[in-house]
Amino acid sequence: MSSGPDSGLQERGPAVVRRPVPAISLRQLLTVSRPALWINTVGVLVTGLWLTGQLYTAAPAFWLLLLYLTLPYNLLIYGLNDLSDRAEDALSPRKGGWQGARLRTAEATPLLTWILALNLPFLLLLAWLLTPASLALLLLSAALFAGYSLPPLRFKARPLLDGLSNVAYALPLALPALLLGRPVSVWALLALCAYSVGKHAFDAAQDSGSDRAAGLNTTAVWLGVRGVALYSLCWFVLAGALLWPLSRLSSGVLLMVCGGMALRLWRKPDVDTAARLYPLSIVTPWIVGGVSGVQLVYLLVRGLY
Repeated sequence: MSSGPDSGLQERGPAVVRRPVPAISLRQLLTVSRPALWINTVGVLVTGLWLTGQLYTAAPAFWLLLLYLTLPYNLLIYGLNDLSDRAEDALSPRKGGWQGARLRTAEATPLLTWILALNLPFLLLLAWLLTPASLALLLLSAALFAGYSLPPLRFKARPLLDGLSNVAYALPLALPALLLGRPVSVWALLALCAYSVGKHAFDAAQDSGSDRAAGLNTTAVWLGVRGVALYSLCWFVLAGALLWPLSRLSSGVLLMVCGGMALRLWRKPDVDTAARLYPLSIVTPWIVGGVSGVQLVYLLVRGLY
């Protein structure tokens, strides 16, 4: 049969294939958020509450804040970092597992969508519930994390500023005090700031090779592994000294564990040693925080704090 103009049939052009935007599973989101590091946000907030002299609080804002500092906030911290570090992560042998995701280009937009979808509603609600001072501190912490990863600031690519911006990890320690109208534990806050700067430099030593290959100039790249071992040791000693007036036991544990691993890296300054020491670095917040937390809870229960 003819298929001419009068046949009622028309030729169709090539079909347009629409490729769906790839979805990101909950497992992938959790991998990006690094649950092993949630202690750095959740643990700091709980310790900050105990430092106010309370074991718990009925304030809804605190519990919402605690929930926010789990998946949503850590997805903001590490998701933006993974989006900006795709070139470096592609060269890093430790990425692609529990130490951080190795993102494909097609996953960038869905991940950014999830970061916004999980963070904006919490921030809007917290803006209504938090006091002005506590809200300002939370936003400052989030801004420092964003500035660490995103251009034009991208502190990660600026030696010294990369670690100094990591005081953002310490700032939530003061949130409960500002929320509940209690005095901020200045010594504890300063000690945690110093520890955060030193730990960032120490942890970055293992990535100095891949960062250098990708053209990224970090503190660890700038100082070299031996230099960063001494640099981080100085910050750990300062943190221990600042913690000394509050707890000699906590100060001693911090100096023994963190100072010890920095000295170990100084004695054998190479990327492989830094990588082997990284799991110990990961658990130092659990060790030092656990020692400090047990003391605080004991004193609070006994009515001595």
